[in-house]
Amino acid sequence: MVEPIENEAWIRQQVIDTALALNLEGLSQGTSGNVSARWADGMLITPTGLPYADLLPADIVFVDRDGTPAEDSLKPSSEWRFHMAAYGARPDAAAVVHCHSCNATALACAHKHIPPFHYMVAVAGGHDIPLVPYATFGGRQLAENVAGALLTRKACLMANHGQIACGGTLPQALALAREVETLAAQYIKALAAGEPQLLKAAEMDRVLEKFSTYGQQQK
Repeated sequence: MVEPIENEAWIRQQVIDTALALNLEGLSQGTSGNVSARWADGMLITPTGLPYADLLPADIVFVDRDGTPAEDSLKPSSEWRFHMAAYGARPDAAAVVHCHSCNATALACAHKHIPPFHYMVAVAGGHDIPLVPYATFGGRQLAENVAGALLTRKACLMANHGQIACGGTLPQALALAREVETLAAQYIKALAAGEPQLLKAAEMDRVLEKFSTYGQQQK
């Protein structure tokens, strides 16, 4: 079944709005970072090298599952490979946000993951927010590294690079990116104060169980 054209236009605008939010909230600067949404047999993704404030819905690039952009479109983000890899790793994801947020990037450059120093670390779906090894941006190796981490998490840090977050919607992916940045800032402060006391695996399991029903109202 073909999706109505107005739905595609709405998603294209949501991609732009999410990209603009990254700049407005200080999660990324300039043209750094990128945003995508699953669509048809591929994805809609921000183009490479263009200021988000100048984007129109028609500028958002459709890339099919084989990595081929739509004919006569702009060039997609140079990071399109790890966006596509994220969708392959997480069938539940319909949106991906990548940004160079200050604190998450600082930890990534120090080659530190975010351990269970706070129960909210479970928001990414596990006991920690992992760090994937460095690989050159835009390449297949980085895409493979990201996919490996996202098989068991909704977010991860990328060494010497930044963070990536997935969600069932663009607002959910953006909200997770915000939370990862907040946790990164808190963890850096905790490290400055001394050695953080980490939560035990059994407690993180309890938190993950509670998160599975959090916010669901009884009918």
